[in-house]
Amino acid sequence: MKHNAGFVKLVDAARVRVKECTTAEAKARLDRGESLHFVDVREDYEFAKDHAKGACHIGKGVIERDIETTIPNKAATIILYCGGGYRSVLAADALQQMGYTDVWSMEGGIRAWRDSGYPIE
Repeated sequence: MKHNAGFVKLVDAARVRVKECTTAEAKARLDRGESLHFVDVREDYEFAKDHAKGACHIGKGVIERDIETTIPNKAATIILYCGGGYRSVLAADALQQMGYTDVWSMEGGIRAWRDSGYPIE
């Protein structure tokens, strides 16, 4: 997908402040049973179509509003993903600004997850 220049500039500015992990790293952490929240930040219809196995859903449009109710522990490990790794960077940046200290964006998003053959629900 070709993104607009202003959007890419915004994401690139946020990316320098955000930790990122690969799909393999995220999957390994999940497989080890690490205590973490695996969160899909895509739109409701995208999540309903399919999502990574075990992921919960908090759409990017409401994550800032709902995160403190859903994940009140600001030290909790959170791995966010979206379609391709752009929206999740912006969401991770926002959560860090809200005081969350262990937030990750999964590079490549659900596309990379699917391409790796990882489980989908």
